[in-house]
Amino acid sequence: MTAHAPTVLRLQGITKRFGSLVANDDITLDLREGEVLALLGENGAGKSTLMSILFGHYTADAGRIEVFGRPLAPGNPRAALAAGVGMVHQHFALADNLSVLDNVILGTEPLWRPLSRRAAARAHLLDVARRFGLPVDPDARVGDLSVGERQRVEILKALYRGARILILDEPTAVLTPQESEQLFDTLAEMVAQGLAVIFISHKLGEVLRVSHRVAVLRHGKRVAEGRTADCDQAQLARWMVGHAVQQRERQPARQVGAVVCELDRVSTAGHGNDRLRDVSLTLRAGEIMAIAGVSGNGQAALADLLTGMRPASGGRATLQGRPLPRTPGALVQRGVARIPEDRHGTGVVGDLAQWENAVSERLRTPAFSRALAGLRWIRRRAATAQARRIVETFDVRGGGLQTSARSLSGGNMQKLILGRALLPTADAQTAVPALIVVHQPTWGLDIGAVAFVQQQLIAARDAGAALLLISDDLDEVLTLGDRVAVMHAGHLGPARPAQEWTREAIGLAMAGSAEKEVA
Repeated sequence: MTAHAPTVLRLQGITKRFGSLVANDDITLDLREGEVLALLGENGAGKSTLMSILFGHYTADAGRIEVFGRPLAPGNPRAALAAGVGMVHQHFALADNLSVLDNVILGTEPLWRPLSRRAAARAHLLDVARRFGLPVDPDARVGDLSVGERQRVEILKALYRGARILILDEPTAVLTPQESEQLFDTLAEMVAQGLAVIFISHKLGEVLRVSHRVAVLRHGKRVAEGRTADCDQAQLARWMVGHAVQQRERQPARQVGAVVCELDRVSTAGHGNDRLRDVSLTLRAGEIMAIAGVSGNGQAALADLLTGMRPASGGRATLQGRPLPRTPGALVQRGVARIPEDRHGTGVVGDLAQWENAVSERLRTPAFSRALAGLRWIRRRAATAQARRIVETFDVRGGGLQTSARSLSGGNMQKLILGRALLPTADAQTAVPALIVVHQPTWGLDIGAVAFVQQQLIAARDAGAALLLISDDLDEVLTLGDRVAVMHAGHLGPARPAQEWTREAIGLAMAGSAEKEVA
């Protein structure tokens, strides 16, 4: 990109309100041809709202957008697509049972059409793939592709439709390091051919690697903008949160204790790779055992097994020397806590009040209810007192105990779940649970919330809990894990001390390379 490259996108004075909340406050941004602009901000800073306005899902209350010098009709996704704006979302929108070609043309015209038109679509797809260095098999079934290949299809969908401005939302969230490098090479090729990219990411190292300029939103306002070459991670973090952020360094376990949970050649049922195949694992008190891997390779099955959501079909599983209970309630009684992967779908019941969610997983314990005449009565005073302690201790902000959990931001919802799992009840015999199953604890959180969550996990480990950490974020795995193992296709590789791993070795293991290749 040159300093004199023409402006292809201009957002001027964009303001958007939701009731009394000002999500975007007079934001002005521009994007040039052949440029990567990184858009940063904490959760709730206004990034998603701004991109939704650009892509036509929302209509701004004030301001205007120009694409290639022409006004963009507000609130019209088709107009945005026709103007050359494409978006690749963090969660892919692909039909697994269809071919790559069918997924790419889906929505542009009927799938069932004359062979001559289908042949023309195939030729166009292959031409786009060649020009931008995105090799693809048009006839491959999407369900058979790797995560990196699926992302390639999502990018091709946008380019096939003529996108010249591309929005990438957390594009490396589920990629291996090698797949991320391939994506960065693709980005370099795209901008060399004149495409303009808005790159949204919480990974500051990637932002510094791929972008030309950085724009930062905070509380709905644009608070900073500058050349990436003039920035470092500390500067970007200060802009995002408004103060200096301490970069976390490894804090080794102080004292590893007795075995809390052990799996010996355990298998589970499941579809595809979403199962366990002869998995052996030992979890010890005072230690974080981190599991890396591309999503969908058995991590969910492992978390489900240890939280009573999925039974073992073979092998032996024990908790504190006794058989692992098969139901969630029995596991809670035995000192197992969980921080689930999907905080919205399974972490909370969105329509219930915050106080109800704060005690929901322990509701059948004597601390919060009692059985009488065949019915169970909630000890509401004790429940709300525990909820208040969680809100105060974990700094949950948003509406109060009586408001619905759905109203919380992602970071505050995760703090509520974290407090429910970690904070003991007033009559508890131990300061922390015996075992904490932690699945994607910082997914989609901003840098401030990430630091808070990670510190709470380390504190729980140091207080004597055994933690199983499942994360797609390799920085998190290597920073928090005392030992690290990699899951691929339902198999779990050997666990080794975190300092013996490199990112490259983990990436190869995530892709299915033999252990001898990553040792």
